[in-house]
Amino acid sequence: MYDILSGLKIVEVSSFVASPTAGLYCAQFGAEVVRIDHKAGGLDYDRYMVTREGRSLSWENLNRAKKSVALDLQSEEGRELAAELVRQTGQLITNLPVNSFLSHEKLAEGRPDLVSVRIMGWGDGRQAMDFTVNAASGYPLMCGPEEWDPATAPPVNQILPAWDFITGAYCAFSLLAGLRHRDQTGQGIEMRVPLGDVAIGTMANAGAMAEMLYRGADRERIGNAIWGAFGRDFLSRDGKRFMVAALTPKQWKATVEAFGLSEEVAALEAELGVSFLASDHQRFVNRHRLFDLFQQAADQFDYADLAARLTKAGATFERYRTMFEAAQDPDLVTNNPLFGPSPANPSGFAYPAPRSFANLPSQQAGDPRPAPYLGEHSEEVLADRLGLSSGEIARLIDRGVVATSDKDQK
Repeated sequence: MYDILSGLKIVEVSSFVASPTAGLYCAQFGAEVVRIDHKAGGLDYDRYMVTREGRSLSWENLNRAKKSVALDLQSEEGRELAAELVRQTGQLITNLPVNSFLSHEKLAEGRPDLVSVRIMGWGDGRQAMDFTVNAASGYPLMCGPEEWDPATAPPVNQILPAWDFITGAYCAFSLLAGLRHRDQTGQGIEMRVPLGDVAIGTMANAGAMAEMLYRGADRERIGNAIWGAFGRDFLSRDGKRFMVAALTPKQWKATVEAFGLSEEVAALEAELGVSFLASDHQRFVNRHRLFDLFQQAADQFDYADLAARLTKAGATFERYRTMFEAAQDPDLVTNNPLFGPSPANPSGFAYPAPRSFANLPSQQAGDPRPAPYLGEHSEEVLADRLGLSSGEIARLIDRGVVATSDKDQK
């Protein structure tokens, strides 16, 4: 919660994850983000999981620090109000279809310098969601135990909608790039960001596409090992599972020291005629022999003792936690300045809320702000942005074109 985007006003008309994420990140840096929804709530307003009172925790967190306007978006009058709010604002984030009532072409007729960012499914207009573009990317068929038969093994889906969040972050960046373009040229610009292109493009940027084409085949499954380096999960004597990663010579040396394996590793190097300290490749191709050595060593330590040794040596590791454990962990949450006090959430449920992920040493981060109630700011925004009088707004409310706060409706 910083103010470095103070003065920037954005209209967001969106649902689900990617588009609200883009607005959220801008709001956390101080932009005034107004989310417009249908008066009964958008497609994600009741997205699972909901509290006993019927409030979506997903919606509450993705729309933190925004303002909410609720309109009858099924009516022409409600749609025109939304379009006029965009024109008066000049910046739009949305995942509505290209040819919807909020098409860039229509909006730009009254605001030629409009900067809009539109999240799409696939570039050709087909629908897509994180879970479907992930299936197309190849990653789910790369995950799973080594012993699975490649011909019959099922996919392993990622439970985190990573492509949605990456797309949201990219769209926030795209919006700022569009604003810089307008500052330099005075011209508006439409920016379309297909979710599918983010997924397949990220796969290419990671080098995975080139790798598969170079090898002429798919990469083998390697379970929980790190591809191309030394790293895997291990189990301590007292049953704690933890992850170790050694991608650099320094990390490797520290890991060997912490596990007390200097002599055993030297013997294996002599047997194989290799240097593990000098070669990430050798650590990877001989990983099974190494994994056996490290697991045998882990069998001799309780986790607390081994964690102390790893920390002292400067190794890179972390214990596996359930998400419930992580949500209460002192290092991750309770004592982490990323999280601030719980604001007055619409759900009425108090829990830690994150500030902006960026840490600006020169500025004091403000406390997290709550998500709005649906329609909480309808009257305020219509008056401020469109200059409507209280009487005009009251008539719109009476006719059901505008809805106000649903605070007492759940």
